[in-house]
Amino acid sequence: MERSIRKVFVANRGEIAVRIIRAARELGIETVLGCSEADKDSLAARMATTVETLGPAPAAKSYLDVRAVVDAARRSGADAVHPGYGFLSENSGFAQAVQDAGLVFVGPSPQAIALMGDKAAARACAMKAGVPTVPGSDGVVEGVALALREAERVGYPVMLKAAAGGGGRGIRIAADAQELAEQFVVATREAESAFGYGGLYLERFVGRARHVEVQIIGDGRRAIHLYERECSLQRRRQKLVEEAPSPSLDKAVRARMCASAVALAESVSYAGVGTVEYLYDPATAEFFFIEMNTRVQVEHPVTEMVTGVDIVRESLRLACGGPLGYQQADIVLRGASIECRINAEDPGRNFMPSPGVVVGLTLPAGPGVRVDTHLYEGYRVPPFYDSLLAKVIVWDTSRTEAIARMKRALGELKFEGVKSTLGLHLALLDDSGVVTGEFDSGYLEANLPQLLAVMSSI
Repeated sequence: MERSIRKVFVANRGEIAVRIIRAARELGIETVLGCSEADKDSLAARMATTVETLGPAPAAKSYLDVRAVVDAARRSGADAVHPGYGFLSENSGFAQAVQDAGLVFVGPSPQAIALMGDKAAARACAMKAGVPTVPGSDGVVEGVALALREAERVGYPVMLKAAAGGGGRGIRIAADAQELAEQFVVATREAESAFGYGGLYLERFVGRARHVEVQIIGDGRRAIHLYERECSLQRRRQKLVEEAPSPSLDKAVRARMCASAVALAESVSYAGVGTVEYLYDPATAEFFFIEMNTRVQVEHPVTEMVTGVDIVRESLRLACGGPLGYQQADIVLRGASIECRINAEDPGRNFMPSPGVVVGLTLPAGPGVRVDTHLYEGYRVPPFYDSLLAKVIVWDTSRTEAIARMKRALGELKFEGVKSTLGLHLALLDDSGVVTGEFDSGYLEANLPQLLAVMSSI
């Protein structure tokens, strides 16, 4: 059933809140920003039609308070709620509460969120849909004894992963039986603390793998893909640089991986935008399902740049219940795009957060350059949330030219008043492994000392 959205409540902050507000404006939709007291002077608050305060600065008392968000959305007269990424975006209970309040949730159904949010259940869905999965347990392993038996069957090294986990948390690697028994207790405790559920599942650890993900959009009846993104340059399992397309895939592997993502989305009647994540082993050309993210991704701009599809705008359109506006043949991959996430952190001091006032700001511009940010001169970067300052995204006709364009763009970028990871990104763009595309998900951390040394000389 199609419906219209007159006013959308943006239940988020920072650059993604700005991004959603801009997309809504283009569709003629009024916007309400739900923000904490710490974000009342943010750029998103200045841009929104109206603002509703959710609560004090701590996220648990504002952005993560389901009742406060839903009550504020109803109070504002909004028709829909867009969760962005992070916070409550993959909380099935929140999605259900939004719907129970008579509002449209801009995202997949609560059932799809819950299914894909349970990593063991998502793995089972992937297997049923014919998507390759890392050899491992069929579901949650109940106790150390079963974990040891499964590890013997799968083969060491293995990974223990929280069934309710995400964002790289709740993961432990074990090289042998003794380490597995020790880590099982630790991982269970960590999962209970972080997610409220201590269930674990077990997978074979794939060393020197690439992290590649496929963007999908669906209307609950059919789905299409928008090709893949390379996300292997990570620190502590948090992505720093992303690009599209992946330099590690050939056409045959790309076709198989993207088709498998569509098959999974259609198997669960997925409606909305989402991402299917994979481990890819270049040595064997094998790829394995990791998880599905049921929301817009931080790195969605690189896909927009190479396909021309406005993913955030599509999320709003799909929430109205209409059919998918694209056929797969409409999606054409053009050129190459790279995104650098610049954080308010000091790499020279073990990436210590660097809140403060932005007293000077120069953003890059020119052909093929896009900056997604919530900063302005005089903005105070709060200490309570994610440290992302800006995403610099470039496009060019080839990966080599895109790297050159990104180096030019980052050279124009200036922050004054806060420390940032800008220098680390410049060092990465001069690194031979990055330039040639010969890296894996452990590359950045393995080469961090050398990169920091180069950074200090820039």
